[in-house]
Amino acid sequence: MSVGVRVGSIVDEVGASSFLNAFFSTITALLEQNKLGSRFPQISISFYKGKVEAENIKNAVNEFREIKQEFAKYPPSSVVWDLEDRTKQPPWGKNISPDITSMENYFVSSTGRDLFDLLLEAFEYAEKKSLPVTIEEI
Repeated sequence: MSVGVRVGSIVDEVGASSFLNAFFSTITALLEQNKLGSRFPQISISFYKGKVEAENIKNAVNEFREIKQEFAKYPPSSVVWDLEDRTKQPPWGKNISPDITSMENYFVSSTGRDLFDLLLEAFEYAEKKSLPVTIEEI
């Protein structure tokens, strides 16, 4: 099953739900010491559950920027594919592009976009238009 991010009538494809779950799992494992939402409640709780309300978008944008900056400090081998089952590995294993140099650029959407760029663009647009951001199956 593929998922996307919706802002108003615009939907950007992210990829498999397991891929997006890995993004959230890695945030929680590396930056929140396995305590979901302890540092990034808009991303790790609200967005993970599927929706960030318009009034919380600005905080979510700030959280994404901080997460991206901190992910730059971690090597690609730090990925956590599933927080609930740490034995799970990405379908590609350790066979990744040499262009991936840290967790900051590890996540790339199924359409080839850097996931942080895709999400920040969506959230900044939502902030400008005062709209919520949702995750949905596509």
